[in-house]
Order: sequence, then C-alpha cells, then structure tokens
Amino acid sequence: MTEATPITRLGGILVDEGMISEDQLQRALSDQKINGVLLGEMLVEQGLISHTTMLRVLARQLGVPCCQLRHGLVDFSLLKLIGPEEAERLKALPMFKIHNTLTVAMAEPQSLPKIDRLRQLTGCRIRPVLATASNISEFVKKYSSGDTNIDSFLSSLSEANLEVVDKESVDDGPTTDLDRLVDGSPIVNLVNMSLLTAIKDGASDIHIEPDRKGTHIRYRIDGVLRELMKPPTGLHASIVSRVKVIGKMDIAEKRLPQEGRVRIVAEGREIDLRVSSMPTLLGEKIVVRVLDKSNLKIRMEDLGFRAETLAAFDRMLRQPYGLVLVTGPTGSGKTTTLYSALDLLRSPERNIVTVEDPVEYQLDMVNQIQVHESIGMTFARALRSILRQDPDVIMVGEIRDEETARVAVQAALTGHVVLATLHTNDAPGAVARLIDMGIEPYLLSSALNGVVAQRLARTVCPSCVTKYFPSENVLSDAGLSSAPRRPFRRGDGCKDCHNSGFRGRAGIYAVMEVTPEIRRLIHKAAPTHELRQVLHNHGVLSLREEGVLLAQDGKSCLEEILAVTHSEDTAADASSGTNETVEVAQVR
Repeated sequence: MTEATPITRLGGILVDEGMISEDQLQRALSDQKINGVLLGEMLVEQGLISHTTMLRVLARQLGVPCCQLRHGLVDFSLLKLIGPEEAERLKALPMFKIHNTLTVAMAEPQSLPKIDRLRQLTGCRIRPVLATASNISEFVKKYSSGDTNIDSFLSSLSEANLEVVDKESVDDGPTTDLDRLVDGSPIVNLVNMSLLTAIKDGASDIHIEPDRKGTHIRYRIDGVLRELMKPPTGLHASIVSRVKVIGKMDIAEKRLPQEGRVRIVAEGREIDLRVSSMPTLLGEKIVVRVLDKSNLKIRMEDLGFRAETLAAFDRMLRQPYGLVLVTGPTGSGKTTTLYSALDLLRSPERNIVTVEDPVEYQLDMVNQIQVHESIGMTFARALRSILRQDPDVIMVGEIRDEETARVAVQAALTGHVVLATLHTNDAPGAVARLIDMGIEPYLLSSALNGVVAQRLARTVCPSCVTKYFPSENVLSDAGLSSAPRRPFRRGDGCKDCHNSGFRGRAGIYAVMEVTPEIRRLIHKAAPTHELRQVLHNHGVLSLREEGVLLAQDGKSCLEEILAVTHSEDTAADASSGTNETVEVAQVR
C-alpha cells in the first residue's frame, strides 16, 4: 500500500473524531519515519488507540471488512496454498475457502499487485479482509511451526466477548449464525471449530464421547468414523453443556437422554443439526447429526442408478396407485432415494404428504409430518389421519410394525401411491418381512408395485487412484473367477481422503419390479429364494452383481463391494441352501 495518502487520511480521521490529538499524531508520524511501522500499528503500540479502533477506522476508510484473527476463525491447512514465506512477504493469511472464493486476511487489502499474486498462487477469487500485520505474522508463525495443538488453542483464547446471535424463523425455529460465534470463549471456539471442520469435510455425524483420559471427538465421513481431536482432561462437561445450549436442551438434566434441534449458518449456508445426548458410565455422550442441504442429491439421475434399474424404478413410481418400498440397513441412503422419488412426483396437481421420524430435509410442495411417539403421534396414527386429507402420494418414513404396514397396504389398495422404507437385506426379502408382520399375501400381491434394495459403497479417491489385481479369493467371491484377468482401481491413500483411499460414496441399487409372475408368487406366499430365482432367470441383477459392475467401471474397488453387500449375499445363501455364486462377468 502507498503509505502517504492512506496514513495521512487515517491520522486525520482519528484527529477529527477526537481519538488522538494533533500533537500525538505528529509524534507518531515522526516515530514512524524512524521505525518504518505503519501508522495505525504505531499508534496501537504507543497505547493511543486500541487494535479494534484502528481496524474499524481503517476498514471504514478502505471499504473492506476487518477482523481480529483467532483460533477457530482460520483454517490453518490453507496456509500451504501460498506457503509461510510468501504469506510473510505479502502480509496475508488465507482464512477459509467457500467454493472458489478464498477469504484472506491482509495488512494491505487495497494492494492490487498483492491480490493478483494471491490469485495466481491459489487459483481462487480473493476476498480481502483487513487485519494487522503483527496479527497476521503471529498466526503465520504458529501455523507454519505446527503450533496448533489443542492446549495452545485453548490457552491463547480469551474467556470474554461471548456473542451468540439467534435469528427467529417463522417456519423453522431458531437459526444460530456460526460466523458470529467465532469470537467467543475457548469452549465456544472449540465446539464451533469442530462443527465447521465436520461441515467442511462433509461429515454426516459428530460424536463427542467421554473417556477416562478426557474426551474423544470423532466424525463420520463416507460411513466411517475418524478422529477429529482429543481435548484435554476436564473439559468434557463444558463441551457437552455448550453443545446442549446450541441444541436448546436442558443442561441441568444429565441422567436422561435428550434430543435437540437447531439450524445454524456455516460457510454462508443453512445447516440443520440434530443433537442427541445419552448418559454413560463416564459421562454424557453427544451425537450431532449434520443435515447439509447442499449435499442432498435429489435428482434421480444423480443417485447412481444404472439406466435399466432407473427405468424399472420410474415405471413403478408412475403407476396410478400401489406400494413402492425402499429397503436396506440404516445409513444406506433410503431416505434420499425416497426424497428423489418425491421430487419426481411432486407437482401443483398432486397432494403429497409424508410422515417421518425425523423430517430430515424440507421439500417444496410437500406436506411433511414429524412423528412424536411421546404424545401418541405414531406412524400408524398419522397415516390414518393423512387418509382423511385427500392425498395423492403418501410417504412413510419407515414401516416398523404391523399396524403401520396394514394401513400402508390399505392406502395403496384404495388408490394412493405409497412410498415407504423397510429394513431387509434385499428386495425379495421385503415380501417375507411384510407377510411375517401379518399382511395377508393376497392383499400384498395386489398392493405391491416393486421394491428397491440399496447400499452405499465408498468410491475411489481420484487424487490417489491406482490400478491393482484382486486376489483369487476376492474374484471368486465377486463371481469373477472364470472371467479374463483384468486390473481394477483403488486408492493408495492421501491427505485428501484421510489416507483411506476413498472419497465420497455411490449408490448400489437392485430393483424388483412386480411382474404378473412375481405377483402370482407373492399371492401364494412363495419363499424368498424362489423370488430370487425368478428374478435371476429374467436377468435382474442382485445387489452384489450391481456392485461388481460399479467396480468394473472403476468407481469403487472389489473389496469394498464385497464388504457392503455381505449381508445380502449371506441372506441369499441361507434362504436358498446353496453357496453357488452367479457369474456376472458377462452381464454387460
């Protein structure tokens, strides 16, 4: 920055506003010529004005935002984008990145050559924020030396300046702005940093667990729990209390489980948090479910269906009435599939009503009902009420009992499209599960349009992808023992994927469309292995066969496919009484 003009204006503003006298300004200007320090920092050093005052006045003069750098406000991993030497030279520190915009703390935010240099180094659009040169140098030294452990993080933060901002939303309750919380106490900043890191890394859950030696904070990415940090001993109760405050829970109640919900603003977008507390022997455990709408893939084409399975699923949904089930274990993406189906069906001409526990994402033109079993609002009771609301499409979050199953089947038989989830290992197994619940086979055969079974498989990290040849045992389990030997893809592990070799997940879908032949088998309550055999005879692939195709396309590795489809394969063997493996090498 050119020193003369801005510095003179800064001094003039301070004098005009009565913050310093003319004599103090002149003495500071004289000292500045000797020391070569910026005027604002000279005045702060002499104790004439505070850092906050200097930043506020200078930011107003330059027309940029200002900040006081603190731990929790800066993503220290971004320093590698420019390197510590260049950061010191430019007096600039990357703070956080949203999409392709990098927010950078700069001592000279109006210097176009320095902004151009930052743009060249990072390949990002630069959003400059004013900070003092000494503040920037302090943090560059800390982060470049690796001084980012949790003890120094806590000891360097002030207990004062706690600021929580709640915005009241008519529809969705309170919204807490995390960007306004970073200037708080050590515990506040620790919790906020954990939340922001988890959100940035795409985590689905955060686990805060008591331990004899302190606290473990882990988060689940792509279905696998990973260590986030280990705060020191003695902080667990404070961390739990802070999370319960955010979740609008009773911090005094430590003996009973509690649930809370809050909407926060992080990285410029709204995110729902579902907080659950559970008393354990060593203290309360907290699990925070992160529901980030930006991660929701709602278009059917984005879910990963192959063309054949997508066409069969679409035909099932286009029927004028009937029951469509989505099956799979917890965390396999069933709710996302149902939301995608609702997105396909919703229109101004249809009345769509859902009953869920919990309502994970809110959809336009869809009436969503939250189950509250503590007050008697169960799935079955909500379903009976929905039928008096003139619905066209009904979505049931989960069929858990005979009563819910019976009402859903009756609704499907009386002219409604009913979508629901069910916990079974594969698509044919859903028929036996409903019959076991007490649904008569003749009713089920008339009501059921089809079943989708699904799993989520981790996909190969593109940053460390490599080719490999699976072992003979793996090829045999995958049904490829007689196929020509060929390389597959897997990840070696890198910093981008937390050394796992995987980044992201893809869906594996097996669709059982109810044809006249399948309907006759359901009507006579045929065993599950007969349904599987008929599907196989008609070229319908099982979950494992669908997954092997995913691995052959290079999107995942065979070992991952075998792991996520293990329960389906075991169920098939148990019901059929054979360990025969179906060859899928020629399916394509």
